[in-house]
Amino acid sequence: MMYKLKGTMFSINLPYIFLALKITNIDWHSKLNKAAHHTSDYNSTQMILRRGQAFTITLNFQRTVQPEDNFTFIASTGPSPAESQQTKAIFNLSEDATNGWSASQGHCKPGRMNFTIVSPANAIIGRYKLKLQIVSGNKTSSALLGQFVLLFNPWCPNDDVYMANEKERQEYVLNDSGIIFQGKEKYIQQEAWNYGQFEEDILDISLSILDRSLNHRQDPSTDVSNRNDPIYVCRVISAMVNSNDEKGVVEGKWNGNYCSGTNPLHWSGSVTILRKWYRGRYKPIRYGQCWVFAGVMCTVLRSLGIPTRVITNFNSAHDSNINLSIDKYIDDSGKTLHLTEDSVWNFHVWNESWMTRRDLGSFYDGWQVLDATPQEKSKGIYRCGPASTRAIKEGDVNLDYDSSFVFAAVNADCVTWIQHSNKRKERIYSNTRKIGRFISTKAVGTNTRVDVTDNYKYPEGSPKERQVYKKALKLLGVRSTGRRKKVTKPRRRLPVARRQNMTVTTRKPTISGKLKLDAAPTIGQDILLTLALRNLTADLKTIKVKLRASAVFYTRKPKADILQWSRSVQLGSEEVKEISFKISYSQYKNALMDDRKILVTAVCEARQGASFLVEKDIVLQDPFLTIQVLGPAVVHKATNVQVTFTNPLSEVVTDCVLRAEGSGLLKEQLKIKYVNGVWLTTRSLWWEIQNTSGIFKKILSTYNHILSFSVARMAPMETSTAEFEIIPYKSGIRQLQVDLACIHFSNIKGFVMLDVAPAQ
Repeated sequence: MMYKLKGTMFSINLPYIFLALKITNIDWHSKLNKAAHHTSDYNSTQMILRRGQAFTITLNFQRTVQPEDNFTFIASTGPSPAESQQTKAIFNLSEDATNGWSASQGHCKPGRMNFTIVSPANAIIGRYKLKLQIVSGNKTSSALLGQFVLLFNPWCPNDDVYMANEKERQEYVLNDSGIIFQGKEKYIQQEAWNYGQFEEDILDISLSILDRSLNHRQDPSTDVSNRNDPIYVCRVISAMVNSNDEKGVVEGKWNGNYCSGTNPLHWSGSVTILRKWYRGRYKPIRYGQCWVFAGVMCTVLRSLGIPTRVITNFNSAHDSNINLSIDKYIDDSGKTLHLTEDSVWNFHVWNESWMTRRDLGSFYDGWQVLDATPQEKSKGIYRCGPASTRAIKEGDVNLDYDSSFVFAAVNADCVTWIQHSNKRKERIYSNTRKIGRFISTKAVGTNTRVDVTDNYKYPEGSPKERQVYKKALKLLGVRSTGRRKKVTKPRRRLPVARRQNMTVTTRKPTISGKLKLDAAPTIGQDILLTLALRNLTADLKTIKVKLRASAVFYTRKPKADILQWSRSVQLGSEEVKEISFKISYSQYKNALMDDRKILVTAVCEARQGASFLVEKDIVLQDPFLTIQVLGPAVVHKATNVQVTFTNPLSEVVTDCVLRAEGSGLLKEQLKIKYVNGVWLTTRSLWWEIQNTSGIFKKILSTYNHILSFSVARMAPMETSTAEFEIIPYKSGIRQLQVDLACIHFSNIKGFVMLDVAPAQ
């Protein structure tokens, strides 16, 4: 610059520090940062990062940066960011990242600077704003660089959710579909579930679940400051997935009447549930049962970066007063008496999440049990966990959180009593091995079942298992009789013998028996059974048999009687006699619940000797859906899928609904119209529906990734075939789920795995 002073010309160089340094462009390197942080699968335009890991941004300025320019970064989260609550971090260039945030300068060009920013491994997860304050001489400017979402990081060794095995990280964090095991211990079924944690809006919904919690509404700042701890986050999610205490996601119902909502069996994934809750202004979705709660919680926790899997416990105990004894009462006809709140479910589904337990000690690190099914309150709210599986196995039932409840679910003893008409109460048997069988989860990388029972307890009947059981009794203050020294729940009704001073008898049985199925039970067919009785003595015995068959829920709660009969049987010395009988389709078809479960009980009484109870759980097998993919699956290319189903009944069925779902496979909303004998969608996909008795005639509903249509009627034993197209939008192994439902039988489900090739 030229200046004139008293007629003399001279020049000086004004330093740039007197000019404010302004940002002209910000590059977040979205593709590179997301790939490095394993967040590329999220269907979102947001910058999604994981804590404890560096990310890079590039800034362009309107002038060259000078050494005197000073940069200060500010990262903040929550409604009232504060350094004291770790919801606000202020850090300069070249600061050490050991205990906090840091920024360092990378390769630079004139007017262009690269910055590498590192968040701490224990940073709060959630939505962040990143600002930059620049001081140039006496000029100060401030700019918002952008917003990002910070997640837990199983790839970071210093994160509490760190998981060392890459294949396990791929399964428990990045896999967006899975298998949930159901049925009963001797008939375990695979049910596909679409987690869909990377689908559009799901991460936002997961963060909204945290923001809708009771904790957040009571004290938003403190709640957000606690979100650095996976234990805290998991407890909040466990409470919010059910609707019992807060406006949570899913309302549970187990009584079979779902006319005001959706039958829990109709759900095939979490995405629709979460979107309906979010778009419905947080009105709880009706209805769910244990596998629905577990599937939704798995989606939410995986979306936040916490390694999570779904667990099924067969013969799962609900021990309402935590005395490690499940007392079941029946009358002398085999009818269940509701004299206790205890129960044994055919199966129960919960979650496990992987994390460090700094509150308990490193011995208890690893898998932690979480359960969103509202069964009992934990510190005043319906939630459960995280309870360390190591604590459960070792009988450390005094440790947080809810380890005593989970211990009882897999270890309680089961005691069965008969209450006779004369008020005499007879103890039939005590089974120490019935509860907690075939605890199952999906294998890493495949759909096979993995038995994880050894993670929860020592081998049944072993000295170590009984030792742990006695240790748990002692810690809970329970006497060997199963009675607690201190009653913790006054509302709990005491067992009948204690309330009415009944006579309790226990005698050695002189007979034994077994119920056997003569053929695999299939819906629509008669059920053929045999009761085999054995005389254990040399004396002639006259046995009075009272048999009952009831339709039950998977919780084993009876809903309707199907069959009752009684007869006398004579058994000679050590004689074995078989009694064959059947339950006809006409007898059970109107009583059968959607669970397709029947409980058969036979009470056998001898004039001398103890009574004997024989039970048989029956799960009616569904017919199969045949799903065929009629060509290679390639991203952005149409692929035909053919579904074939045969009506198994001897009667016409009507109003069948077929649905298809799959993350990465069905995304766009489908609108289908019937035009000239074929189905035509708005995106020019042809749907050919072939049915010998009539064509599929109407579309019931469509969602972003769910197709649904119906057929008018199907004749007995008739086969129908539906053919449709999918256009995959993500490569890799994908799960396509198809289910068929009608008023004559519950959902018939099937799935197929597709290996989708990248776009060519």
